Amino acid sequence: MTEVALSVTVVVLRVAIAAVFVVMGVNHFVPKTARGMAQMIPPALRRDGLLSPLNLVYFTGICEILGGVGLLIPQTRLAAGIALVVFLAAVFPANAYAAAHRDRFGAVAIPFWPRLVAQIVLAAAIIWVALAP
Repeated sequence: MTEVALSVTVVVLRVAIAAVFVVMGVNHFVPKTARGMAQMIPPALRRDGLLSPLNLVYFTGICEILGGVGLLIPQTRLAAGIALVVFLAAVFPANAYAAAHRDRFGAVAIPFWPRLVAQIVLAAAIIWVALAP
């Protein structure tokens, strides 16, 4: 792959990843979706008050939006990439819980191993586009 083709590939992938995170982040504020996401938080991690499941869904939505936008800004790109990888690790317990309760969560409950592999690949892609000029 030529240097120009590689640069174009990085930019396209960076914009695509950023767009996915921003759209998914905004989706956290759609009431029905937010309630479903709140139910995906494992019971052992549920709290009342400020750390309630619904508040955590809103907080993670903000994280996704800011992380996606941050990937597009050269001065914040690396920090945003690191934050998004940490974010993926932080929300994985909810994804694993949903995978274990597929009958309850339906199509959003991607089976555990494919989800884990996809998140690792996504984390690697985020780091790649965050480090690339």
